[in-house]
Amino acid sequence: IIYLFSRHVTTKVKEMFSIDENKGEIRLQGKLDYEEMGSYEIPVEARDKGFPPLSGHCKVVLEVLDVND
Repeated sequence: IIYLFSRHVTTKVKEMFSIDENKGEIRLQGKLDYEEMGSYEIPVEARDKGFPPLSGHCKVVLEVLDVND
């Protein structure tokens, strides 16, 4: 199974996060700012290597905490 961001993922999310195709781990690439964006919704797809490939979809919701307050 491989994991990837859905086609509907915004460019902003692709710049901020990366996904490990083998493990499905989502990692932060930059800094998060609560004042700029309080949460992110990341559509993810899991696809097998069959023919034709089967896939499942989910939405990962990431809430940013404001540690300064």
